[in-house]
Amino acid sequence: MAFQMIAFDMAGTTVEDGGAVMAAFSEAMDAVGTADGTDERARATQYTLDTMGQSKIEVFRAITGSEERARDANRAFEAAYLVGIRDRARPIDGAEDAIRELRAAGLEVALTTGFSPDTRDALLDALGWRGIADAALSPADAGRGRPFPDMILTAALRLGVTDVRDIAAAGDTASDVLAGLRAGARISAGVLTGTHHEFPGATHVLGSVAEIPALVLAA
Repeated sequence: MAFQMIAFDMAGTTVEDGGAVMAAFSEAMDAVGTADGTDERARATQYTLDTMGQSKIEVFRAITGSEERARDANRAFEAAYLVGIRDRARPIDGAEDAIRELRAAGLEVALTTGFSPDTRDALLDALGWRGIADAALSPADAGRGRPFPDMILTAALRLGVTDVRDIAAAGDTASDVLAGLRAGARISAGVLTGTHHEFPGATHVLGSVAEIPALVLAA
C-alpha cells in the first residue's frame, strides 16, 4: 500500500535554526519579568524543552498562567525569533533533497510547525522555501497544535488523502510523534536532529529526514 502524504515538522526536523528558539524563549521570559537565575525561570525553561514542538502560545499560557502575559511572551518570542533566523536558519542536511525526491515520486509533502503563520512564513522566506512543499500549516490553520493530530489531518484533507494509513509523519520531538500516531499515520518517526532523543510509540527512530525517502518509497 503506497503512501500518499508525508508530514514533516520544521524546526529541528527539516530546519536547523542554530538555537534561535531557546534564545527567543529567553527574550520572552525577560519580557514578562521571569528573571534569569530564578526557580521560576528554570521551571519554565524545562517545561519549554519538554513540550518542544507544541504550539508556542499554548506553552506560554501554561508557563505564565495568564492570557495577557502569554500573549506578551509570545509577541516577544516571535519578534526575537524572526531576528534570529535571518542569520541562523538553514536546511537540515539532506532535507531539501528528501522533500524533492518524495514529491517527484508523487507524494504530497506537508510542513507543520508550532509557530504562528507569520513566523512560519518568515522562516520559509529565510530559507527560500516558498513552494517547496504542497502545504505548510500552523496550529492557527487547523484548530489545535501538537500533540493533537489537527495539523496533519487538515493537511490530509487539503491534499486529498483518502486513507490516513497512507500518511507518514516525522519530527524531532515526542509531540511530533504522538501527533502522527493520533492522526492514524502508518509511519510516525522520530528523528535525532533536534530536541528530543526518546519517542514513545514511534514506529521508527531515524538519524535524520534524509532517511525518510528510502523508508517511505520502499513501502
